[in-house]
Amino acid sequence: MLKAVRSDLAGPAVASLLAAAPALAADTAAPLLLQKPSVSRTQVVFSFAGDLWIVGRQGGEARRLTNGVGRETEPFFSPGGSLVAFTGEYDGNVDVYVVESGGGVPRRLTWHPAEDHTAGWTPGGEAVLFRSRCFSFHYFDRFFTVPLTGGLPQELPLLRAVQGSFSADGKRLAYVPVNQWQPAWKRYRGGQTTPVWIADLADSGIEAVPRTNSNDSCPAWLGDRVYFLSDRNGKWRSSPTTRGRSRSARS
Repeated sequence: MLKAVRSDLAGPAVASLLAAAPALAADTAAPLLLQKPSVSRTQVVFSFAGDLWIVGRQGGEARRLTNGVGRETEPFFSPGGSLVAFTGEYDGNVDVYVVESGGGVPRRLTWHPAEDHTAGWTPGGEAVLFRSRCFSFHYFDRFFTVPLTGGLPQELPLLRAVQGSFSADGKRLAYVPVNQWQPAWKRYRGGQTTPVWIADLADSGIEAVPRTNSNDSCPAWLGDRVYFLSDRNGKWRSSPTTRGRSRSARS
């Protein structure tokens, strides 16, 4: 089941990026650094050369979704796939924007002078999940949601958070609480190793996913399980965990 779920999520994204590469590199033989893919039922959106590009899941010629003078990255499809939330660096600041997946003018959702980075969507697609240090007393991020209709962001009741995924009912959040300033370290086992925690948003109760000093990241809630990447046993692979009913102290 684990492999089937992961190939359904990651396989089309990787295949579509590879299929789109020749179209993007028509005038050069150099390899392309295609990053941050997000998958909907029919399309893949990704970041390349500071812009967002979109292509069908079956591959083909990718088209540019954004072309602003600033840098766009970290795209996330809305649950229905009609919108793409992304991190944009316009007007000298990093904020959360949203654009229609068919193209159009991006719309700004956050306005704080601190950097705001997209992290996903709420289950119903009515708000965008993002991380920011705007109210932190030191260099760590917290989670907020901002409605598509505009307005003030709402802070989630978590001390710190980086990557996250809501359960289908929106009552729980699987997330990574630790910022890594140098995530490229292989087999890192220092104080910045990343766990996956599951939070009950009603009372901020925390359930720690069992691990042995491993780096766990990119949690995705599917049904009653949370899937995540892990470098356990010295190799990166995807692992599932069943949503537990008991809670353990933060560790």
